[in-house]
Amino acid sequence: MKRAIRQRARSDQKARRYTQLLADALRLSQDAAAQMNALNQLYNVDVSTQTILVHDLLDVLQPDQLTGLLGQSTPGEEEQLFNPIPDGNSGQPLPADPLFGEVAAGTPIIPPAPATMAAAPGKDALSVAAQETETLG
Repeated sequence: MKRAIRQRARSDQKARRYTQLLADALRLSQDAAAQMNALNQLYNVDVSTQTILVHDLLDVLQPDQLTGLLGQSTPGEEEQLFNPIPDGNSGQPLPADPLFGEVAAGTPIIPPAPATMAAAPGKDALSVAAQETETLG
């Protein structure tokens, strides 16, 4: 759990940093486009003011939107959802799981079998129905 929380914190930190960098890059591209427009008018040329990527990004979002997203939450803020989980292994320690980087060794834990209902010896419902059909027909 500690490692997963640490990983989540690192990913949040990176997402915040990259979001800020993207917002700054989009602002710079807007400044560059304004300068290119001025140069286009001054020299009476038509040089593209944005790359295709920057143009597409600015169509989808604006730098202020990204800054707003960053301002809506604080670093490390989290939504915690705890679901009650039934104790399916009778309190035994859980086996190592390769998903979490643990080396799986030893015998696996087998949960206790549920108590089976004692079935009365006798005929099952299908054979009883077949027998009734034979006596009727």
